[in-house]
This record gives sequence, structure tokens and C-alpha cells, in this order.
Amino acid sequence: MKLKGTIEERIFTSEELMEDMKLLVYLPPSYSPLLRYSVLIAQDGDDYFKLGKIARSTEDLMENSEIEEFIIIGIPYKNVQDRRKKYHPSGEQNEQYIRFLVNELVPYIESEFSTLELANARGLIGDSLGATVSLLTALSFPRTFGKVILQSPYVNEHVLKEVKSLREPSLLSIYHVAGTNETEVETTNGTVENFIEPNRKLNHHLSDRPFNYHYEEFDGNHTWTYWQPDIPKALKWIFPR
Repeated sequence: MKLKGTIEERIFTSEELMEDMKLLVYLPPSYSPLLRYSVLIAQDGDDYFKLGKIARSTEDLMENSEIEEFIIIGIPYKNVQDRRKKYHPSGEQNEQYIRFLVNELVPYIESEFSTLELANARGLIGDSLGATVSLLTALSFPRTFGKVILQSPYVNEHVLKEVKSLREPSLLSIYHVAGTNETEVETTNGTVENFIEPNRKLNHHLSDRPFNYHYEEFDGNHTWTYWQPDIPKALKWIFPR
């Protein structure tokens, strides 16, 4: 009989954001405080658990010994406006949200759960703007977050500039995918933008750097129809057993 992990909801009060943040905590089936685990923090937390089925994918891979066991912390957004404020590079709370991840959430996770307190044992995952804020956080704090999964990130000149200024790329491992049909994506502020070409530019800049990086284009558009099937592959690449 297949063992299942547990998912619980917690509320964390952030001083950086001055608000209560809901957290979805997934612990693997054999979680024990006697062992130490890697951690994957998911932006768009509700979406990754419900639409991405990340817990089910994780357990299938664990059962087949294809990945290591790890903890997942999902951070849901309140609404699309809240998501844009926190995730978009020019969002009003973007800097505070990144500080929340680094200065508040990581210490909280380490105080509550048995984790490996190493950058290469901490990962970030996100889709679209969630991928963008994950990448920007890792670029600014590679000694805190050493692994990143990017599914169709929003890429602008600010993002590319941050990539170019990265001094120690060897500290990071980045998994990056985007869809060939992401040519007309409706954004949260109502504009329609081409995502695939900026992602190809991002790939060009990342490929020029000497570090652990995977890029792939899938035959699809900017939806969970294509991100969900990619999750197992991403997890096997970022947390191999």
C-alpha cells in the first residue's frame, strides 16, 4: 500500500509584509525529526498543489526511488492583484516579499522542521510571475537558495540585467522551461505579451555562464495543461536521489 505524506495549513505573520501569510506544508510519508530534509518553496502554492498536483508527483517519484525525500512549502496568493504586487519585478511589495522569503520564511522553516541548512538543499519553484520572483530571489541570495525551477517565467530587461550581474553562478542550479506557443500571453494588467522570445534571451544569457543549467522548450502555451506534466521531470532534475 502506497504511503501518503501530510499536508497542513499554517498561518505565518510577516513583519516584512505586515500581513498574515498562509502556508501549505507538505511532509513526506517517512518524515522524522531524526532525519534532515531538503525544502522546496512554491510560489502560487494553491495552484501547485491543486493544478500542478505536486504532492502526488512527488510521492510517485519517491516511491520509485527517483528523487530524494523533501518538504514542500506552498505560498498561496490572495488574488491576482496581490500576486502582481509581490511577484512582479516592479510590484509595490516585490522587495519586501523577497526579504520575507529570505529573512523570515527560511528561519521559520528551520525552527519548525528538521531541514538541511544548506543553500543546495533549498529550492524555489514558480510559474510565470512566480518563476520570476523565484529567479530574482535566487540571483540576489544564492547562498540561501541554491536551486530554482522556472516554468515559463515573465522576463523583462530588469531580469536580464540581474542575470548579467550574477557574480557566482556556480552556486546555483536552474531548471528552465517555456512553451513554443507562448507568443500571445495575457498578463495580469491586461496586456498581451510574447513570452517565448524573452525566455530565449534568458536562456542565452544563462547558457553563457558556467553552472548547472537545463533549458527546454515544450510544444504548448502558457497554461497548467503543460506545466503540470513537466513537474515530475523538473523534480527529478533538481532533487535526484
